[in-house]
Amino acid sequence: MENIDELKQRKLEELRQYYEARKELMKRLEAEKQINILLRKLLTQEARERLKNVRLVNQELYYKAVQNIVALAQTGRLKERLNEEQVKKLLLTLSERKETRIIRK
Repeated sequence: MENIDELKQRKLEELRQYYEARKELMKRLEAEKQINILLRKLLTQEARERLKNVRLVNQELYYKAVQNIVALAQTGRLKERLNEEQVKKLLLTLSERKETRIIRK
């Protein structure tokens, strides 16, 4: 009998983990959907394509750029949709921000 109970418990735990993972995935997908809707309002088509390409190569830079664009929009500093050149400049400034290393000799 203990074997059956152990199997039931294990199966129940597997199902819980599966549903938790699925729930987390659904949250992430919904967040991505909201980001895409927002970017559609804030960027031109070419600028969105540029960001999509960056996302494929460097996700960290992509998320930094999205955060900056959203921050600009929320603070009211974004008066019109950003074009590709403006996004390029933003990406360049974000990619140049690196930690300063002090080398002592």
